[in-house]
Amino acid sequence: MQTRPRIGTPLSASATRVMLLGAGELGKEVIIALQRLGVEVIAVDRYENAPGHQVAHRAHVIDMADPKALRALIDAERPHLVVPEIEAIATDALAAVESEGVAEVIPTARAAQLTMNREGIRRLAAEELGLATSPYAFADSLDELKAGVAKVGCPCVVKPVMSSSGKGQSVVRSDADVERAWEYALAGGRVNRGRVIVEGFINFDYEITQLTVRAIDPASGQVQTYFCDPIGHLQVDGDYVESWQPQPMSAKALERSREISHKVTEALGGRGLFGVELFVRGDEVWFSEVSPRPHDTGLVTLASQRFSEFELHARAILGLPVDTTARGPGASAVIYGGMDARGIAFEGVAEALAVPGADLRLFGKPESFVKRRMGVALATGADTDEARSRAREAAAAVRPVPGEAAQ
Repeated sequence: MQTRPRIGTPLSASATRVMLLGAGELGKEVIIALQRLGVEVIAVDRYENAPGHQVAHRAHVIDMADPKALRALIDAERPHLVVPEIEAIATDALAAVESEGVAEVIPTARAAQLTMNREGIRRLAAEELGLATSPYAFADSLDELKAGVAKVGCPCVVKPVMSSSGKGQSVVRSDADVERAWEYALAGGRVNRGRVIVEGFINFDYEITQLTVRAIDPASGQVQTYFCDPIGHLQVDGDYVESWQPQPMSAKALERSREISHKVTEALGGRGLFGVELFVRGDEVWFSEVSPRPHDTGLVTLASQRFSEFELHARAILGLPVDTTARGPGASAVIYGGMDARGIAFEGVAEALAVPGADLRLFGKPESFVKRRMGVALATGADTDEARSRAREAAAAVRPVPGEAAQ
């Protein structure tokens, strides 16, 4: 039986302090959710004025992959909870922080180590838990990659073992593509850039994100598993461009998706929200990946659920009750920067918000790139088709322009 959590007063001796390692748009929403619950939040990222920096009590800029810098900051701030939000983190330092009782790592240091590396989580899922996955191989050199492609077969996907949002990911359709894929993966990896995974294609009907929450059940005081409605999503070059909830699927496929999600998250342990990515064909389901934190496709929950994935994560990590109730059909559509520039502005915001059922989140990133996600349109509707149409219309109305054009 766990003790009832206490929430102190921020910036006082009684404060409940949470440090987020990664303060992008997803971390920003987690910080806002924590702030609403009276938590003192420290936001850490690799660049100044990251979205989460703008709403936290304190902000720091460090190389989170540097174990000495990371440990020094944790020792200086003395957070009660350390919450990884990105992949490029010195997870061995987190393991030491946890083992020495300096802070609790969310969901656990082991989970952070396994999921930050595609090799760790794939071996856990396929080799330890016996879950169905795509065929795969790992490679540390161009020659090993050629052998891996020959083993898996073409077409296949090559990814760095550590990256996010499609960075370094490419499709190999023939032997002529292998060298290019190797070079692209080396450039796109965040950490351990010399190792890649080769994944065979699965002939799936659609992909889903099964948001899975490990939180304290108030009746028993023990950790229980809760599920949100499945989220469908459209990806381009490994990065999501649309998501919607709920994704229609057979009862058997939904049951299997939740069985897989429960097995994976239980093996990882700890508390918090996990984004489990799955391939579905008919009643068959294959495990793809898992993120031990809010998922980008889950931005749709800002419109579709009583409590968004960010609020669920905040509640779960604090040991508070959660509620995964859906409000109704919803959708999200990405707004890209469209240019390489600093301090851009956005036109068309009023037009976007005039779309029935629509809302916006503009992330406040200080620098834009052509394909950098700078915001997202959200929408509700009578069904997911209507919600998707409204989200796309709202996203299309928003026009990034050079900063000097702002009025």
